[in-house]
Amino acid sequence: MEMQQPLNGGRDHGKIERDVTSPIPDPEMTRPGRRGCNPFRAFVIMLRSSSSLGACTNVLLPFVPVGLLLHWWKPDLHLWIFLTNYLAMIPMANLLAFSSAQFSRRLPRVLGVIIQLTFASSVEVILCLVLLFKSQFQVIQAALLGSMLANLLLCTGLCFIVGGIRTKAQEFSETVVETGGGLLLVSVASLMLPCAFFESVSAMGRLPQDELDHKVLHISRFSAVLLLIAYVTYLFFQLATHHSEFDQALYESEQRNKDRADNIRRENLTIGEAAFLTFMSLAFVTLHAVFLVEQIHWIVSHKHVSDAFMGLILVPLVEKAAEHLKGIDEAWDDAMDFALSHLLGSTIQTALLVSPIIVLVGWAAHKPFNLNFEVFMVIALVFSVLIVGNFIKDRKSNYLEGALCVIFYIMIAVTTWYYPSPEGMEEEH
Repeated sequence: MEMQQPLNGGRDHGKIERDVTSPIPDPEMTRPGRRGCNPFRAFVIMLRSSSSLGACTNVLLPFVPVGLLLHWWKPDLHLWIFLTNYLAMIPMANLLAFSSAQFSRRLPRVLGVIIQLTFASSVEVILCLVLLFKSQFQVIQAALLGSMLANLLLCTGLCFIVGGIRTKAQEFSETVVETGGGLLLVSVASLMLPCAFFESVSAMGRLPQDELDHKVLHISRFSAVLLLIAYVTYLFFQLATHHSEFDQALYESEQRNKDRADNIRRENLTIGEAAFLTFMSLAFVTLHAVFLVEQIHWIVSHKHVSDAFMGLILVPLVEKAAEHLKGIDEAWDDAMDFALSHLLGSTIQTALLVSPIIVLVGWAAHKPFNLNFEVFMVIALVFSVLIVGNFIKDRKSNYLEGALCVIFYIMIAVTTWYYPSPEGMEEEH
C-alpha cells in the first residue's frame, strides 16, 4: 500500500525502497482515526483479536467469571476451580497480546516485536512469581524449561506444518536465523551449568548436601546477573547497532503477509483503549494465575499428576497460548520471519530475562530458588535446540520438519507423564 503524501523531507515511506531503519509506524496507524477511550467499542474491536486463531479463544471468555465465582463461592471444588481458571487464562492472555500489538504498531518493527514479547512474557512472570511465593520451586523449574520446549517444538512445529500446507517451502531471513539460533544455544548452555556442577560434585561426594545446595544457589544467582547482562546486550544489538538488518528482514516478511491488506482495513484501538485493555487483562491474568496455582497442591496429591508434568506441559501451554496462536497465524500468512522472531525471541526471553528475574526476586524475598534443573528436562531441552537449529540452518522449512518437531514434543510429554515427583513432594503437598 503506497502512502499518497510523502513524509520526512519528501521520502515516501509507503514504497519498498524507503529507509527501513526509520521509526515508521504501521500504515494502518497513519490514517485519521478515533481518539479517547470508548470501552464498549474497544470490546467490540477486541473480539476480532489480532489473529484469526486468537479470535477463536474468545469462546472461552465465559470461563473468566465462572473461574472467579467458583474460587470465591465453592472453594472445595478444587478440580473445577483449576480447570476453569486454566481455561480463563487463555482468552485473557490473548487480550493482553492483542492490546500490546496495538501499541507496537505505533513503534519501529523491531522494537514492536520486543514489546509484544515482553507483554507475552508478563503472563509467564506472573505465574512463576505466584509459584515462587507458594514455594513451588519444582513446578517453576519445569515451567521455565517447558515454556522453551513448547516454543521450540510444539509451536515451531505447528508453524512449519501450517505454513507447509499453504506453501511448499517457506524461507526466512539469515539475520533472524543466525542471531536467534546462536543466542538460543548459548542461553540453554548457560542454564545447564548449575545442573552440571551439581551432578558432577554430587557424584564425587566431596561436599555435604547442604553445602552443595548452598554453592549451587550462589552459582545460580551469579548466573542470573550475567544472563540479564546478556539480555541487555542482545537488546542493544537488535535495537541499536544492527537495527537496520532486523528491520529489513521484518519489512520483507510483512510485504509477503497474505492478510496485510485486510489488516490495514481493520479498525484499531486508540492509545487510551489499548492501555485500558492492557491493565484490565493483566489484572485478570494475575487473578486467574493465583487461583490456578492455589489448586496445584490438590491436583498433584489427589489426581496423581506429577510436578514435572504440571510444570513442563500444562502450565506452559496456557501461559503463552496467545503467542503460539499468533505465530501459527503468521506462518499461515507466509510471514515466517515474524513467526520465528516471536518464537525464538520468546524462548530467548524466557532464558535470559524471565529465569534471572525469578532467581533474583527469590533472592530478595529469601526464597532459595536456583537453576539446578532436573537432568531429564535439561537433556530434553538440549536435544530440542539441536533439532530445531538443524532444521532452520538452511533458512527453509516444510511440513515434514514441523511434524517431526511435534512428534518429539509429544514423546517428551508422554515421558513426563510417568516422571515421578521428587521424594516426599506429594506428602508435602
